[in-house]
Amino acid sequence: MKAFRTMLKTELKLSLRGMDMFIFAICLPVVMMVILGILYGDAPAYAGANHTFLQQSFPAISTIAICAGGVMGLPLVVSDYRHRKILKRLRVTPAGPVLILMVQAVIYALYAAVSLILVYLTAAVFFGVSFTGSVPLFLLYYVLVMLSMFSIGMMVGGIAPNSKMAGLIASLLYFPMLIFSGATLPYEAMPAALQHIADALPLTQGIKLLKAACLDLPTGDVILPILIMAALTVVCAGISIRFFRWE
Repeated sequence: MKAFRTMLKTELKLSLRGMDMFIFAICLPVVMMVILGILYGDAPAYAGANHTFLQQSFPAISTIAICAGGVMGLPLVVSDYRHRKILKRLRVTPAGPVLILMVQAVIYALYAAVSLILVYLTAAVFFGVSFTGSVPLFLLYYVLVMLSMFSIGMMVGGIAPNSKMAGLIASLLYFPMLIFSGATLPYEAMPAALQHIADALPLTQGIKLLKAACLDLPTGDVILPILIMAALTVVCAGISIRFFRWE
């Protein structure tokens, strides 16, 4: 536990020195909410809907920080430490792969939590967005989505042979999910053919979970997304630990 706290404190300081996560995990989601609020205000999500466009958009925008930290930030940090031989030096210490990956996951979870709070406060204070669903259920789903996205990042960062490959794989995963999962471009506004493609993205399933909890949608609609998120978490986390590369 002492080793975890020491490494967490050190890694958090190093992370805060950079601006990448501050921009993409903190600023970008808030800016997205402000832009959508100015454009749509309290307009209904669609004809006859009992919730507004912003209520429908809030769960999706709240996942931007998760995607940025888990799919892009986490693998790049781990692969960079491997490239700089930091992991090689850590190998002779009590810091195993689980400790290293968990420290990074906690750091990006903190970014995601701050982003979630700021996005909701922006939506509620400036645009009157109210939470109509179950807050505990939303938070439970949010953690599940976070675990699944972070497990992908752990897998990429843990097994990528070098930084260039990790960056390439992370980019191929990050940008399609950011754009086509509904986190930025609303899923409901996509053509039917594009929706079918988006359904193959794990973050799309996570956003469906969050919308179901936030908007109090029927629980039967969330069984498949829950199974997909849970299976993804177990498989990717297992691969990242089993095949972790020190150098």
